[in-house]
Amino acid sequence: MRNTITSLALLVSMTFYAQSNSVIGKWKTIDDETGKAKSIVEIYERSGKIYGKIVDIIDVEKKKSLCTACSGEEKNKPVMGLVIIKGLKKDGKEYNSGKILDPTTGKLYKCFMALDGNDKLNVRGYIGVALFGRTQTWNRVK
Repeated sequence: MRNTITSLALLVSMTFYAQSNSVIGKWKTIDDETGKAKSIVEIYERSGKIYGKIVDIIDVEKKKSLCTACSGEEKNKPVMGLVIIKGLKKDGKEYNSGKILDPTTGKLYKCFMALDGNDKLNVRGYIGVALFGRTQTWNRVK
């Protein structure tokens, strides 16, 4: 009985440890230009790739906004619920080879991201090479 309880406790603690060392979860996005929180993005895995969708918008006045600048199937869709991170693959300690959508401008960028500790995520969107882009640091929502 004691071994079963110990094993169960170890399994639960390993699960929490693995989650805290993963990008999977909810993240508060921080605008790199203003320093203000903008939204909550839920990052999840599907078919071995990483995706992220907006699950909350901090500014109450923008909660019902549409992605009017977007093209294709995202055009005029509500920003709330929009999948903005698409198809990232884990590569060592970072995730890359995917895209990120800026719903404000409607532009789609190449993307890579990497954890900075357990509760910070550096997300870089760029055109061409990573040198030409912007990095935002997102904070894990607990």
